[in-house]
Amino acid sequence: MHTKGLKTTILFLLFFCLSLGMVFAQPMAEIQSPQKLVLLATTDIHGNVWGFSYENDKDTTNTGMARIARYVEQVRKEEPNVILVDNGDIIQGNIMTDDLYNKREGEHPVMRAMNLLGYDAMSLGNHEFNFGEGLVKRIETLANFPVLAANLARVDGTMAAQPYTIIKRAGIKIGIIGLTNPNAPRWDGEKVDPFTFAAVGPAARKVVDIIKDKVDVIIVVAHVGLYPEYDEEGGSDGANSILALCPEVDALIVGHDHNTVKQIEGNTAIGGARNLGREVIRIDLSLNEKKEVIDRSVDVVDMANYEPSDLIRKNAFIAEAHKATRDFISGGAPSADGTSGGGIFGQAAVDFQPKYEIKGIPEGKLRDTAVMDLINDVQLENSGADVSAAALFADTSDIPKGDINYGTIFGIYKYDNTLYRVTVTGKELKAYMEWSAACYNQWVSGDLSISFNPEKPGYLYDMFAGVDYEIDLSQPAGSRIKNVMFKGKPLSDTQQLTLAVNNYRYSSALKAQKLVAGTKEWESPNSIRDMLVAYIKAHGTIYPKVDNNWKIVGVNLSSPYRDQVIKMVNDGKLEVPYAKSLNINELKKQGIIK
Repeated sequence: MHTKGLKTTILFLLFFCLSLGMVFAQPMAEIQSPQKLVLLATTDIHGNVWGFSYENDKDTTNTGMARIARYVEQVRKEEPNVILVDNGDIIQGNIMTDDLYNKREGEHPVMRAMNLLGYDAMSLGNHEFNFGEGLVKRIETLANFPVLAANLARVDGTMAAQPYTIIKRAGIKIGIIGLTNPNAPRWDGEKVDPFTFAAVGPAARKVVDIIKDKVDVIIVVAHVGLYPEYDEEGGSDGANSILALCPEVDALIVGHDHNTVKQIEGNTAIGGARNLGREVIRIDLSLNEKKEVIDRSVDVVDMANYEPSDLIRKNAFIAEAHKATRDFISGGAPSADGTSGGGIFGQAAVDFQPKYEIKGIPEGKLRDTAVMDLINDVQLENSGADVSAAALFADTSDIPKGDINYGTIFGIYKYDNTLYRVTVTGKELKAYMEWSAACYNQWVSGDLSISFNPEKPGYLYDMFAGVDYEIDLSQPAGSRIKNVMFKGKPLSDTQQLTLAVNNYRYSSALKAQKLVAGTKEWESPNSIRDMLVAYIKAHGTIYPKVDNNWKIVGVNLSSPYRDQVIKMVNDGKLEVPYAKSLNINELKKQGIIK
């Protein structure tokens, strides 16, 4: 009895153990460490390979592909499955790219850097089209990776770039879809005549339908902002339309507007970064044994903490390109097309831009200044037009006292624009001026300062020469331009004038906004920058000249507290009132002024 009982107990224990094994064996086989993919993405680098400001001849402290390379190297050491993509606007943006290597055949320092970094794909940005179809083809030839744009076609209906690529990491199939900005025709006009551009959402949907059963993970790299820029109703130029139409997308990279984005919508991780290589987007995806994404996270990594990598800075070709650019600026080496030279070619007798009264509020947009008068005078002289329009592209643009070289000119005129002349009516000119004046906020009682509409970037604010006018900021946008005079007489709506304007503004405003019916009747054979260089060379020493042909009216900024409030801003005790005016009534309500 005892022996039988013992045997029974042993059999029971064996059965129990086997039962436990059966319970846990299958789940334990299924519980594996999730596979991980790390997506690194760059966007809007604008040619900043070295991490250098050529207009100032200084290394930067937090930008450039050399710093990005250091970070990518680190992540690849830590993670086995890394994907690296770029979201466009990488081939344009500084003197090295725009004035030297974009105009030459052969190797390009930006493409060399991308190949060294081992990019898996890039999408075309709108600035990739600035130099025409030839540069787009050259990018595709030089890249050791696919150049993508699923919404780009040639006028004959054939694809102008690959719509997608499929890569593998640890047996995981990853589909990468690229989309360019459909607004390129607004900005580049005839340069994009060989192409047609489709809305990003439907284009993404078409490709998702093609690849969704062929891949495990879908990544979309779209050179648009998260929200529409122009097509608010249709959403053709906003990445949120991609989210709405393509819920299968696991990761979405946005760009173009130079904003930091890190969020998760549904099952899609979304990332965007600031420009010039200041930030890198990192999206981590975890997958189960069925290769399904089960977890996701987004980070945007600041490059200020990373030293430049020798991978970039010790590459012989890139180092030579960097040296050639600095030599062009300081030593008189010719540009790629031979239209202008570097070195010191003039002198500024004094600083051209007035000092700021309020920190961060550009005086160059509050009143007529010598910098803008110089640009507009050169445009009038070269075009023979009656009226000229130009923008202060950067709030800090100035011609400081002393030597003038090509970096100085790049500082006041950042883009490689050509000049157009077009016939306009007085009514059309006033409509264009109203469009420009919408960049200001409306003045309200108690405002101590003038501020700017945050929805209208400063580069959209044009100032005009050849006419006298007032901007009444007591009025809403669309009703601000007053007392327009041409040659001492009121400008009638029916009077015809010729207008000098750059090619970008002609396409993006005059035509895209339907402000002007006429078409260009003349285009300059050289860039506006080259015209400025030639003007200064001819004069040797230039002196500031301001004709004060325009002014802001309809505001009363006086207050016994004004000096005190401005000092608080300049001392860092109050925020810079760029997007919202300092208002004495609000400051009193907040208890800041008593």
